[in-house]
Amino acid sequence: MARQRSTWRCQQCGHASARWVGRCPECGEYGTFVEEAPPSAAPGTSGASASPRPTVALADVSVSPDSRIPTGIAEFDRVLGGGLVRGSVVLIGGEPGIGKSTLLLQASGRLGARGVPVLYVCGEESAQQVRSRADRIGARDGISLLPEVDAAVIEATILAERPEVVIVDSVQTLFDPGLDGVPGSVGQVRATAARLVRLAKTSDITLIVVGHVTKDGSIAGPRVLEHVVDTVLYFEGDSDHAFRVVRAAKNRFGSAAEIGIFEMGEEGLVEVGQPSSALLAGRGERGVAGSAVMATIEGSRPLLVEIQALATPTYLQMPRRLSVGIDSARLLQVLAILERRAGLPLGSYDVYVSVAGGVRVTEPALDLPLALALASSRNDRPVPHDAVAFGELGLTGDVRGVPHAAARLREAARMGFSRAIGPTLATGVSRQPGYSDARTLAVALEVAFG
Repeated sequence: MARQRSTWRCQQCGHASARWVGRCPECGEYGTFVEEAPPSAAPGTSGASASPRPTVALADVSVSPDSRIPTGIAEFDRVLGGGLVRGSVVLIGGEPGIGKSTLLLQASGRLGARGVPVLYVCGEESAQQVRSRADRIGARDGISLLPEVDAAVIEATILAERPEVVIVDSVQTLFDPGLDGVPGSVGQVRATAARLVRLAKTSDITLIVVGHVTKDGSIAGPRVLEHVVDTVLYFEGDSDHAFRVVRAAKNRFGSAAEIGIFEMGEEGLVEVGQPSSALLAGRGERGVAGSAVMATIEGSRPLLVEIQALATPTYLQMPRRLSVGIDSARLLQVLAILERRAGLPLGSYDVYVSVAGGVRVTEPALDLPLALALASSRNDRPVPHDAVAFGELGLTGDVRGVPHAAARLREAARMGFSRAIGPTLATGVSRQPGYSDARTLAVALEVAFG
């Protein structure tokens, strides 16, 4: 019988190798390979025979009408698709100190106040530390604490107490005593996560798991961690900004395009009920060049955000191109379209762009307001203060239509904007007063700057 060899595995991405290597060929990290012992027996060789189970017709499966548990936090429920689904597993990740534990403790307090039993597994903090934070944010009733990192003890406690909602903070602190490796290693994260997911599905318990993130913003550990859960949420934000955004990257029970917006305060996270007003609250005075207001769509909700740009002559051989909240590849594309199709050279300028408030915008409707902000800064001519813009730019310089134009215009009118610049509206979309069709980028620049 051939001797089984151990495997070297990267602790960042899970890449396996037959021998130790200094740099992971998959993720590029240094010194992350740890040796894993071979399994004691090959799968399926234990000699035990499995008995078949009776199948269930899909039409005969009953669905409970109260299958969702609202957390009591409207912005959090929006991202979840209406609340927590019974028996589901939610994975939430984010940078350290962004507010993950605070949000989940607030949700625990709301659930516990309504009589929903919650078990909070605190693997990173002591019970006294959690109690101190709970007193600060006013969340105490109906929450049971379990300061434990042994997955076997946690599983036994859940089966004994039968809570409806279990929060694990965090999965990287847990370990399975039957496996080698330190807590947080790829093998331990995979095994403990699979154990908890199986328990949640068989016991109809809602499980929320906190995960650490790597330096590139993805959840640390094997990718299988995101595949086995039902919902993946990312907590985004900048420590220098008060706003925090919870964004769904995967949701089996709702839309994966929704976001929830919060503001960090002294007593925890506060929901932002009117996000457009909050995001435009710090907008500059009239007559300031380099600013354009965009009507964007996040999930089912229209938002108004301010796109800021600064173009200044460079003294470097290679001009700088820096962006915050905007994909750098999209910025480079818009710069090329401005130079080639609108005759606006920016090759000798340093360009800085950002979305005010710390929000990230990824949809193609960003192109036109970004181009207007860049042209405004380059020519030192402000965009009209009462105008919003949206539209995708083609490489030929044409302005293409984007979905939900009517919702964007309604939000702009509600916020007091009397003018709008965008693509030709589709059939059936009512044309509002002050709306200017811009078939090309050149026409849009003419409308904005005369």
